Amino acid sequence: MNIEIVEKTDHLKLMEVWEASVRATHDFLAEDDLQELKLLIHEHYFDAVDLRCAKNAYDEIHGFCGVYDGNIEMLFISPDARGKGIGALLSAHAIKEQGASKVDVNEQNEQALGFYKHIGFKVIGRSPVDGQGKPYPLLHMAL
Repeated sequence: MNIEIVEKTDHLKLMEVWEASVRATHDFLAEDDLQELKLLIHEHYFDAVDLRCAKNAYDEIHGFCGVYDGNIEMLFISPDARGKGIGALLSAHAIKEQGASKVDVNEQNEQALGFYKHIGFKVIGRSPVDGQGKPYPLLHMAL
């Protein structure tokens, strides 16, 4: 797996990975909220972060990570590629090469919370709502 800088031409594939990943891990998210997030991510959030993706030898994207101001803002892995070390690879790259030391995790996403704890993050705070003011509590984590 290679870590590469994301090009604009990759954004549609990233959206496919994002949606499949969210549907597999965010069962607490209402469909209307998912659709609203999908639009925001595609139209605004991808351009606001330093995006890197994990591609295999066939140039297929299996996951991606976006960092802004030392914070991992997004880390999504294709469901069929989960458990194969891609999240750990992207996270290690984000920490070493992109200066990430913080992350916010949906409290209801126990898999992500366990993953970040496993790689060394600790909970340092909590917000009762997400970044859009929706009732999805966030846990603030740091190395």
